[in-house]
Amino acid sequence: MTSESPYAPDETALLIVDPYNDFLSEGGKLWPRAKEVAEGVGLLDHMGIMLATARSQGFRVFIVPHHRTTPSDYLTWDHLSPTQQRIVTQQTFAEGSWGAEWHPDFQPLENELVIGQHWASSGFANTDLDFMLKQHHIRKILLIGMRANTCVDTTARFGQELGYHVTLIRDAIASFSWEEMTATFELNAPLYAHAILTTEEFVDIVNGGAGKDSL
Repeated sequence: MTSESPYAPDETALLIVDPYNDFLSEGGKLWPRAKEVAEGVGLLDHMGIMLATARSQGFRVFIVPHHRTTPSDYLTWDHLSPTQQRIVTQQTFAEGSWGAEWHPDFQPLENELVIGQHWASSGFANTDLDFMLKQHHIRKILLIGMRANTCVDTTARFGQELGYHVTLIRDAIASFSWEEMTATFELNAPLYAHAILTTEEFVDIVNGGAGKDSL
């Protein structure tokens, strides 16, 4: 890949948002809610292709994880969000549990970075993500993972606000309903994302295909 590519390896990073078993694996606490959309878009296959492509192209890879829950979390908080209230009840991503382990297809390699855990939806808020991206000279971020209308959308919006070029890979992202996918990709993301691509379109672009003309 040449320096003329829209996704040069020295300035591009893949962000894998919340690749936990609870979200992505059969038996995970949230998998029953995600399954229809995840299987409908081919989520795991497309996430795998994106990860393999990022590694082969020499992009930086960052895991962007939600906070792993313990029973004492939030007990003294004044303002829990509805999502945090459900986490208290369900103990999703529970510390030390199988559900809070990475899905086996998305285990980070030794040179791939696991960012500090976010407490709500943004992978940037109260974490080291912005700092670590800047330390590695990253200007463009690609987002995949879960969940379209919460952590992916909020992280992408925050990234755009901070000055990053933001690309969403729409079939490597899923949610709990098709309505949530429509809200993300048809209503919200076109207002802030610099590119919304399928996995096939992205792979074509980094391999020098005609798709780059649309960026």
